[in-house]
Amino acid sequence: MFGRRQRAAPDTFSNEVLGYLEPLYATAMRLTRNRADAEDLVQDTMVRALRFRDRFEPGTNLRAWLYTILHNTWRNRIRDTAREATDVDSERIEELASRPEGPAEVDTPERVLLRSTMDVDLKAALDELPDAFRQAVWLRDVEEFSYAEIAKMLDVPIGTVMSRISRGRRLLFEKLAESKGQRSKAEGQDAKAKGQDAKVSVP
Repeated sequence: MFGRRQRAAPDTFSNEVLGYLEPLYATAMRLTRNRADAEDLVQDTMVRALRFRDRFEPGTNLRAWLYTILHNTWRNRIRDTAREATDVDSERIEELASRPEGPAEVDTPERVLLRSTMDVDLKAALDELPDAFRQAVWLRDVEEFSYAEIAKMLDVPIGTVMSRISRGRRLLFEKLAESKGQRSKAEGQDAKAKGQDAKVSVP
């Protein structure tokens, strides 16, 4: 009928939605830090996606649409809790953020490190970040969404997204550098102790 939006076949749509279960669960874990809560959050997200499938426009980014539902559902759950306020501390950031897709990024030590590794230490450091920073960094550097997509998901200005990502990466880099330094120091002490034991055992 003229003017009516064409929608995907139900079975095809459901299969495509279910194909994103694992990445949605990984993000839910970063949000909730609890397995049961993460599973519940993903289930709610799936139910809402299937219930409101008519609102999805075929040909657009289904993955971004699902992540938006996930974050909206999570925000609804914590609406009555205090949110950490994060100020945009630079007019330059707002100026750059006025572009539709945000500014082009340059590689920094923090970004290179985060992009090249996702080991246990990094996951632990990421989990220690305040919620606002953790969400933004995860969506940008792990899920690789654009600034504009993240801003829509989190319902904040692009400038705020940029600020959170920048500060979150810096915090991550500091935590990882500190962890690496502590490990190197411990390994050095162990090696020194073994060397002394070897000298003592020589007749």
